Amino acid sequence: MKFDVIIIGGGLSGLTAGIALAEAGKDVALVSAGQSTLHFGGGSLDLLGYDEQGNEVKNPLDAISNLNGNHPYKKIEDVSRLAGVAKKVLERAGIATAGEANHNHWRVSPIGALLPTWLSLEGMATVEDAGTMPWKRVALVNVVNFLDFPTKFLAAGLRNRGVEVDVKAFTLPELEQLRKSPTEMRSTNIAKVIETNNLIAKIANEVNDIAGGYDMVLLPAVLGIGSSETSRHLLKAIKVPANYVATLPPSVPGVRMQTLLRKRFTALGGTFFTGDQVIEGNFEGDTLKGVKTAKLDGTTLEADNFVLATGSFMSRGLVADYNHVYEPALGVDVEDLGLDRNTWSKIDVTESQPYMEMGVKTDSCLRCQRAGNTIANLYAAGSILGGHNSIKRLDSAGVDMLTALQAVNNILK
Repeated sequence: MKFDVIIIGGGLSGLTAGIALAEAGKDVALVSAGQSTLHFGGGSLDLLGYDEQGNEVKNPLDAISNLNGNHPYKKIEDVSRLAGVAKKVLERAGIATAGEANHNHWRVSPIGALLPTWLSLEGMATVEDAGTMPWKRVALVNVVNFLDFPTKFLAAGLRNRGVEVDVKAFTLPELEQLRKSPTEMRSTNIAKVIETNNLIAKIANEVNDIAGGYDMVLLPAVLGIGSSETSRHLLKAIKVPANYVATLPPSVPGVRMQTLLRKRFTALGGTFFTGDQVIEGNFEGDTLKGVKTAKLDGTTLEADNFVLATGSFMSRGLVADYNHVYEPALGVDVEDLGLDRNTWSKIDVTESQPYMEMGVKTDSCLRCQRAGNTIANLYAAGSILGGHNSIKRLDSAGVDMLTALQAVNNILK
């Protein structure tokens, strides 16, 4: 089978590249092993939250210009323009967001921290200034016995910022059925029960009965797996201002993003090989001719260009053994920082971990290297790239989307 471009990896980076290429008229295939790290998302997309000194970033575009030369953003020709393109890609997929690249806002995390971020999905709880809380009295409303919404931590975090918080809870007979097994009381299962049984009006009545006198109601983000329609409907039915806060994984907003991006890709004519993974590349000199997957019985998928977007260690885009870090699908070179195995990590978990900076080697055009040679038609995008610590910098979504779009631009030139 022959395509114009093959994307290896189905997370935010791979889907962004696939959609952008399909929108440009290319015949694109995407090979995805399954669920992506979008399932761990907090309902917001970060561009750059903290600078290299650990200070909160108010203007990401200004701060990006001061990053070290190894950061993936340094291989992007115009960060501001591609940030705008990324927002439009989401919009055309049915994902409405608020935020701008030149001004971070702050999202409320599941433990009550305020984290600087770039784009937030509609309905998520955010504030414009971390130093000034817009709410005086908040009702924190949970589903009875839903443990993945840590109300004690969330309430404590808001109280530390001078907000008066009351923790409330409700239940319905349909939700009681989930409590028969602790494994069933998860955010995605709650969402399915609510939407299958059309419980929005009932939930709104329950919340309205306990929300009088508050200037904000905060709810767990357990609505809208397939679209934001149900989550939007509930907020409109509540008589006081209300927003959602992300739960512990699985994240319903993250699942929704993945669902809508996949729908957009296939609607554009993209071919999806899901539940599969690339295990081998066919190289001729410094060109990748095709790839083989685990489940296609030796069939080679051929393309003019390829994008490697399999992620970092969490998604096994990178693998570590006792001696080295390697990229398992195509055997491209990895920048392991030249560190001894004993120095890959630090005992203090709050410190920056050196292994987080590791990633595949690329040239200035994001083309991968293999055995020291640049592969002319193989590009890398997303968290498989080294040179940054996404936990310390809060830049994962920005790196995913913007490097994917830059790789697409390089392919289309």
